[in-house]
Amino acid sequence: MSALRRRLVNLVNDTPSTADSRESTPDAGEEVKLISTKKLEKLSKRKTSKKRSGFIFGLGGLLGLLLALLFAESQDVIKLEGLLDVNLDSLMDVIPAGIIKDVKDLSKAEREAVNYDSFSVGLYLQSQGVSAHHPVIMIPGVISTGLESWSTGASSRQYFRKRLWGSWSMMRALVLDQAAWKKHIMLDKDTGLDPPGIKLRAAQGFDATDFFITGYWIWNKILENLATIGYDPTNAYTAAYDWRLSYQNLEVRDQYFSRLKNYIEVAHKTSGKKAVLVSHSMGSQVFFFFMKWVEHKDHGNGGPKWVNDHIDSWINISGCMLGTAKDIPAVLSGEMKDTAQLNAFAVYGLERFLSKEERAEIFRAMPGISSMLPKGGDAVWGNSSWAPDDLPPPEQNITNGVFLSFKLKTNSTETPIKNLTMAESFDYLMDHSEDWYRDQVKHAYSHGVAHTKVDVEKNENVPRTWLNPLEARLPVAPKLKIYCFYGIGKPTERAYFYKETENPLHGNINITIDTSITSPGARVQALGSVDRGVVFGEGDGTVNLVSTGYMCSKGWKDIKRYNPGGVKVKTYEMPHEPDRFSPRGGPNTGDHVDILGRSSLNDLILRVAGGKGDQIEENYQSRIKEISERVQIFDHEY
Repeated sequence: MSALRRRLVNLVNDTPSTADSRESTPDAGEEVKLISTKKLEKLSKRKTSKKRSGFIFGLGGLLGLLLALLFAESQDVIKLEGLLDVNLDSLMDVIPAGIIKDVKDLSKAEREAVNYDSFSVGLYLQSQGVSAHHPVIMIPGVISTGLESWSTGASSRQYFRKRLWGSWSMMRALVLDQAAWKKHIMLDKDTGLDPPGIKLRAAQGFDATDFFITGYWIWNKILENLATIGYDPTNAYTAAYDWRLSYQNLEVRDQYFSRLKNYIEVAHKTSGKKAVLVSHSMGSQVFFFFMKWVEHKDHGNGGPKWVNDHIDSWINISGCMLGTAKDIPAVLSGEMKDTAQLNAFAVYGLERFLSKEERAEIFRAMPGISSMLPKGGDAVWGNSSWAPDDLPPPEQNITNGVFLSFKLKTNSTETPIKNLTMAESFDYLMDHSEDWYRDQVKHAYSHGVAHTKVDVEKNENVPRTWLNPLEARLPVAPKLKIYCFYGIGKPTERAYFYKETENPLHGNINITIDTSITSPGARVQALGSVDRGVVFGEGDGTVNLVSTGYMCSKGWKDIKRYNPGGVKVKTYEMPHEPDRFSPRGGPNTGDHVDILGRSSLNDLILRVAGGKGDQIEENYQSRIKEISERVQIFDHEY
């Protein structure tokens, strides 16, 4: 190991030798803060200017050095296109000592704020008599599953068994072998399956989902707490999938749903107890589709009682059941923000090394991403003058129902594009997309509303409707229980201001988000505000509240055609109350991804898995009931 490698490893891994004192585990249902008070007081004494400049510049410098180190392979000299020739060992000597110290302190502070005692929730519930009861099967969210190469062609052998999504190998390939990375990550535009000579597959096992990259946990906190009450690989499983594929192609190529059915049946047979399914984000859509697939005679052939007989509970965490507004700009113009649950490392790589045109092309060539296009049209998302989730003036002076607002090109005499509602925006995307993309979306998905019982029943044999809960019903499974757990109170992208540009994107899309538009005097990213062309509404930072909450608070509860078997549904909302010094939010975050480490969420999951779900009381703290009543979907039986 070179001197630089040793110094960087020591810098990043310099952890305290003893653990700071932490608060005792709380009573059931209470939120916990497991950060050392003395440490917080110490950090709060930092001067603001030093904290901000040191964090931004220092962290950026450290990331750059780490990336450079990873790209250097066996040498300490990097050459990129002949333009850069730098000896990395010499760089550490010229970085100001103050920045190194700030980065080191911040690295320690992040670990102290994020890596709280994950086992504490499980230990407390264990002391209360909660233990492993139902077998647990976890279905991860979009993009949280690593994808590894199994291609053996000459140009692919260097990547064999390396993760081209979900590791530092992805970052390295993005910089040094971008064309090859794109070739591997994009599916065939005509078939939606593997391109010729390329084979990427979802990594399997707990390693596929517990960390995105080293140090960036996803399901790890949940796994630690499950283990504390008695779970291990014999009664807990992960059902990872290739999130790029359309749902029907998940079965065609990987037999994913057949394997999932087998997992559940084996778990039921060996334990003698019905399974608990835990899904997150896109995984909730995948599981909803599965419940239709598994019972249908031409697919899973489980029969109309299969779900009732094999599944005790479905824990739906941050499920994007009605899609997410962010998906439109991702596939329309390649503008990501934090679209589709991408974490900071993935965003950094894709935005740093790929143009908007390239990003739009890549996202379109991943049909699974388009499964999260918003569902329900104007009935759910509003029209040109009104939306169910609008705030009253003066909190919000423009309606969320106008989803895309357009500004004319500078010095242009052309008629500007009219402002568009959600339904019109979807049509605009389809009208201005390549034939291959439009055909894939319309073949795989449906985004409408079944307004009558007859309409819902017609869709029993239409697989493209099976991931849309406004068109397909829950199974007739009166013993099934659904728990909806999601975050609230984090401003979430809701609508956009666009402008026309001179340079068309792929498929003649010649628009881009107008970042010049910001609410005068508005706090950045406050509800109802406009920040750099983006209008913010209520949600968990990624998925809008109407998507996570409508079906749980009303659709499945009050509209019989969507839940004819009377499946019981409980909702528990979790306000976003992040810790100031934790980039991941700490144990009380409501963020879409980081909520997986939230203490109260882990408590709820373990109670359901341990057969104590009946102890959970509903918890509403948002406007979701008011919003749901304003959604234009009614209980028409015929």
